[in-house]
Amino acid sequence: MEDIFKTLPQHSCNLLKCELTCYKYTNFCTFQKWFEGDLILAQQSFKTEPTDVLLCGCPGSGTAWLKALAFAIVTRQKFDKTTSPLFTTSLHDRVPFVERNSSLSLVATHLPYASLPRSVIGSNCKIVYIYRNIKDVMISHYHFMRESLKLPLEAVPFEEFCKGVLFNGLYWDHIMGYWKASLERPGQIMFLKYEDLIRDPTNSAKRLAEFVGYPFSAEEAKAGVVDNIVKMCSEKLCNLEVNISGKCRPEEPCGIKKRLFHFWTIGRTTSRL
Repeated sequence: MEDIFKTLPQHSCNLLKCELTCYKYTNFCTFQKWFEGDLILAQQSFKTEPTDVLLCGCPGSGTAWLKALAFAIVTRQKFDKTTSPLFTTSLHDRVPFVERNSSLSLVATHLPYASLPRSVIGSNCKIVYIYRNIKDVMISHYHFMRESLKLPLEAVPFEEFCKGVLFNGLYWDHIMGYWKASLERPGQIMFLKYEDLIRDPTNSAKRLAEFVGYPFSAEEAKAGVVDNIVKMCSEKLCNLEVNISGKCRPEEPCGIKKRLFHFWTIGRTTSRL
């Protein structure tokens, strides 16, 4: 494993209040501990089934909201707005990352397409990719750094974000990786625009449900099931303590406490900068 790192480009990152070295691997940057543990383990041992659904996107692009909607949609026959475990447990437990080698059929990742486990790339599982205006992604990135890591404005690594040396590579490269894959796998990869989800969440939820194989019936739509799911997965979940102070994983480095939901206003980038 050490031999691999000797061949990878390096970048010094002053993130998480500590000096860390990032390594560029398959066109995105990662840390050695995560690479040796989660990433390699996922690529080697994660097994997927044709019925699995993978939820993808860069941090700050709406992945938490997507996870909540997808979970509520596929489990709506078991739970309703009063019994859903989304109110009592972290989204990362209900829709875990592929790096955790979960056996659940609904999983998520921030990985670029080229870095996904081989079992995913070679399977017929469905992928939902959420994307967002890059300016708003950067603002979400800023708020995450400022709030969860208590960083002052000047310490937020904007240039590193723009250069693609933070975790997931260049934002446009991340999107294009999945877009090119969608051309090779027609009908298996769905793109969901965050701005469309904001403007018309009901139809977006219907489209998502249809794609993942859990379409809403006419009776459900008439009974308000779609609207109830949309309301349950919006700002109500944002304010829950479990989604404000929970860690992604118990071993999260440098004590990250990650706020899962970022409902920053669309198009107000200038004033926020």
